[in-house]
Amino acid sequence: MERFSGRVWLLGDDIDTDIILPTEYLVFKTIDEMKPYAFSPLRPELAGQIRPGDIIVAGNNFGCGSSREQAPEVVKALGIKCIIAKSFARIFFRNAINNGLLLIENKELADIVAEQDEITVSVNEKIEYKGQAFPIVSLPDNLVDIIDAGGLVKAMRRRNGLET
Repeated sequence: MERFSGRVWLLGDDIDTDIILPTEYLVFKTIDEMKPYAFSPLRPELAGQIRPGDIIVAGNNFGCGSSREQAPEVVKALGIKCIIAKSFARIFFRNAINNGLLLIENKELADIVAEQDEITVSVNEKIEYKGQAFPIVSLPDNLVDIIDAGGLVKAMRRRNGLET
């Protein structure tokens, strides 16, 4: 089981896809061109501060709004290792999994963690923060396979012997 630690970026409730990546930046051809504008309506400086391996912790209804795939794609491209939220919009949840981005639901962490703190995640087991362990619900094996492969297309290519 994978285990990793990361620095926390704390966001609130109802972070919609227009906050994650505003519509006006969809004109760019690549996700790399879009990255600097991630979260810009809420925190214009955030995209430039995120480092690979960082973790977003948020409140309820993360990813609500439109079903655009660029929202989870840009979060992953920034190097976010996973998002832990009280709840996720269902379409965002599936788009994130399909793009290989790990999402974890946890009702408590957002109320006690501080930005820049470090947390440790043991996938399908627990989150550790300041000596406290928060159990997490296991994702089904097929979803873990998709995340491990880096997304649905890569997982299907691997399953069909087209990639290793």
